[in-house]
Amino acid sequence: MIFFFTFFVAIYGSVHVYAFFRTRSALGLGAEGGFALALFMFAMTLAPVLIRAVERYGFEFAARLLAYLAYFWMALLFFSFGSSLLFDVLGLATRLIGWIASLDVSPWLIRARTAFFISVILSLSISVYGYFEARNIRTERLVIETAKLPVGTDRVTIAQLSDVHLGLINRSERLASMLAAVKTSKPDILVVTGDLVDAQINHLTGLAEMFREISPLYGKYAIMGNHEYYAGTEKALEFMKDAGFTLLRNEAALSGPITLVGVDDRTGVQLHLRKAVAEETLFAGLKHDRFTILLKHQPSIEQASLGLFDLQLSGHTHKGQMFPFTWLTRLSFPLNAGRYDLAKGSVLYVNRGAGTWGPPIRFLAPPEVTVIEVIRK
Repeated sequence: MIFFFTFFVAIYGSVHVYAFFRTRSALGLGAEGGFALALFMFAMTLAPVLIRAVERYGFEFAARLLAYLAYFWMALLFFSFGSSLLFDVLGLATRLIGWIASLDVSPWLIRARTAFFISVILSLSISVYGYFEARNIRTERLVIETAKLPVGTDRVTIAQLSDVHLGLINRSERLASMLAAVKTSKPDILVVTGDLVDAQINHLTGLAEMFREISPLYGKYAIMGNHEYYAGTEKALEFMKDAGFTLLRNEAALSGPITLVGVDDRTGVQLHLRKAVAEETLFAGLKHDRFTILLKHQPSIEQASLGLFDLQLSGHTHKGQMFPFTWLTRLSFPLNAGRYDLAKGSVLYVNRGAGTWGPPIRFLAPPEVTVIEVIRK
């Protein structure tokens, strides 16, 4: 956790330093203006920590205002950083071509001030669009045919929620739209594949009651994601149980004609809160003639588990949440979003997530509720 915090502050601080010099140069700020800008950017670099502290001491309204300001700023900063960097690369390439070809390329160069304002306008436009995209829940459908459903059961409908991140920003309004999509699908089973709550969960009044309105035929199940550990295991478990979920923590459950196997996120092992468990041991003793679903927050595959489950449901990646971060998440998780047919007949589906982490913004990675139809051949 300390390593992640140090790494985040170093990267985020470096982006602020780059943005500071670009902004000061483009606007021609003097000493006083430069100091004010530096102070603001320093505060924004540490804002995620300040939000946590303010919220922990009970100042929920102030924490929420600071969260919206800081996380919108985070999105604006990264979008403008990306476009500014692109202008820098184009300018460097143009100068290099001019030097090689002995040409005067000055008429082709975009002035630094012009590039700055284009970047600002572009990042503002993308952020506004991304705010509304993050509120537009998509229903993605996955159909799996199997011979493992018993006679008389032709179809089982499973709704998957992942990465809701209930906390300071994702509240009742956003949850209501997610649950409306779930209710429309009329699921036999509802599963949450981790990160139902965010790191700030002191005040989630009324949200558990919204989940209790949904009573699928074969029940509701949830597993631990990394943010459940960040939020505090006891608080997260209490909320999920209060919402009516059966927690699967490295264990299996029979849900009607479906077998569900749920594993804790590996963050628990990394934080020395749980012991590592080999997935294949969880399948020992299970009947292999039943359709089996593995619920696992992060979309990683244990080769020994292939063929022991029919479908793995995961999340975690958000598909990068804000393009071009999709490229970065693919470095860690090549199986990034959507359906993947694996070896030995197993299938993986990676949910893009219904909520947001950090900025309440999505760009080219819309939120989703997944509806899985398991159909008897």
